[in-house]
Amino acid sequence: MIKELIFGLVGGLGLFIYGIWEMSEGLHKASGERIRRILHNLTGSPIRGVLVGAGITSITQSSSATTVMVIGFVNAGLITLVQALGVIFGANIGTTITAQLIAFRLTEYALPIIGVGMLTVLLAKKKTHKYIGEFLLGFGILFLGLNILTNVVKPLGQYPWFNNLFVTFSKNPSLGVLAGAVVTGIVQSSSVTTGMVLGLAMVNLLDLRAALPLILGCNIGTCFTALIASVGTSIGAKRAAAAHIMFNIIGTIIFLPFLGPFQNLVSHTSGELPRQIANAHTLFNVINTIIFLPFIRPYAHFLTKIIKGKEEEEVEYLPKYLERHLLNTPPIALEAATKEIVRTLGLTQRMVGLAMNSFVKNDEKSLEKITRGEEAVDSLREAITNYLVELMQRELSLQDSRRIPPLIHAVNDVERIGDHAENLRDLAQQKIDNRMPFSNVAIEELNKMYEDINRMVNCTVGALAIRDINEAKLVLEQECQINILRDRLKNNHVKRLEQGQCNVLSGVIFLDMISNLEKIGDHLTNVAQTVAEDLQ
Repeated sequence: MIKELIFGLVGGLGLFIYGIWEMSEGLHKASGERIRRILHNLTGSPIRGVLVGAGITSITQSSSATTVMVIGFVNAGLITLVQALGVIFGANIGTTITAQLIAFRLTEYALPIIGVGMLTVLLAKKKTHKYIGEFLLGFGILFLGLNILTNVVKPLGQYPWFNNLFVTFSKNPSLGVLAGAVVTGIVQSSSVTTGMVLGLAMVNLLDLRAALPLILGCNIGTCFTALIASVGTSIGAKRAAAAHIMFNIIGTIIFLPFLGPFQNLVSHTSGELPRQIANAHTLFNVINTIIFLPFIRPYAHFLTKIIKGKEEEEVEYLPKYLERHLLNTPPIALEAATKEIVRTLGLTQRMVGLAMNSFVKNDEKSLEKITRGEEAVDSLREAITNYLVELMQRELSLQDSRRIPPLIHAVNDVERIGDHAENLRDLAQQKIDNRMPFSNVAIEELNKMYEDINRMVNCTVGALAIRDINEAKLVLEQECQINILRDRLKNNHVKRLEQGQCNVLSGVIFLDMISNLEKIGDHLTNVAQTVAEDLQ
């Protein structure tokens, strides 16, 4: 009996958890980058944030995943704390979809669903169809695991100690909340814990009164992932994580004195116990959101008071100058696009500087900022390009229409500089991780090349910003000097190798650093050439 129980619990729970994971993974893949884009473009009201959070979590089937994503975006300066709060509230509603699906009692259809899912994965040609197959496969495995679990635990109803355990939860709801929180914290998914509660209810081992505290505890336990994700992040990200935790803890405290009326309300939503439990999970999060939503700004202010600290300089992912109404005045719209390109170039300049600082001083703190900068550069490149393409569709003078293609080429070159900054970051990381030795002479040579590149960036900014042909010509002249310097540094490196003054692996990193800096010079030259050609 004990052997069958343990094996059944372990195997059934394993299939159940894997099914939830596979189901959410399939949906997440099928949605592609759309989830990220939805959050990226979230600039609306808190209510819109709630809807977005609920929708995304319905797809990922994990409020933890959505909240961790939100924490990352707040950390990157992509969304504000107020926007994040709306998404977090909605995430708690979205995660209840799993419980609603489980309450349909589809255990007898588990095997055919698995078969259809597997056939779809094997036979589908399109990736999206394969991902839908993965969702069906996970959906079926989820119910197969649930079927095993319910069959294994059903005989436990014969034992008084097992029944007394849930009687204790009924009489002392605080213990039920604690149990639900601990189990969810361990399995890292409120959907899993809720599914286990539903499984017990399906075989009449748990009543609604004992289930409600466990459900409330699930919402608290799922916050542990967000808490872990906030370690080492910005103050704003820590506040977002705290908001998730306090939302569920405060909501649970509010609900505990009213468990009787709440139980009565839930009992009227359905005649079936599993559906009542699923509805209780949904209702708790919906009501909690309704309570918090009117106070979202005071709540954000409260979080800034209890979690003190100065925000780091945020990377701005969204354009500053690309106003749509300017498209009706093409010359001004072109100036706005040029300003945005200059701002993006300045961002790549800071990224290169951070990479060089990390390389020279073995400072890892700046490396993450480069990653966030690259994401911002990609976002800005796309926004600028779309803006210019839309401008091309307006009625333009010949002079204005000729200016657009060079600007599109320029923004692509600026984005490539960001890519090389990422390469420099990776090389700095290798140097730090492997403790690679570099001579003072090698460091001085790299600094010399970086300083020359930095001067080129400044001249390119001048050439773009005020359309100065003299600055553009200066960049073209500096490119020749960069190529000469590159060859000289390579020759010096070969001599150091011959004299045994240089570590071979360090030498490879050194040459890669030179190569990336020189390529940055090439892209700056391309930008300067577009300015020069435009003004001739």
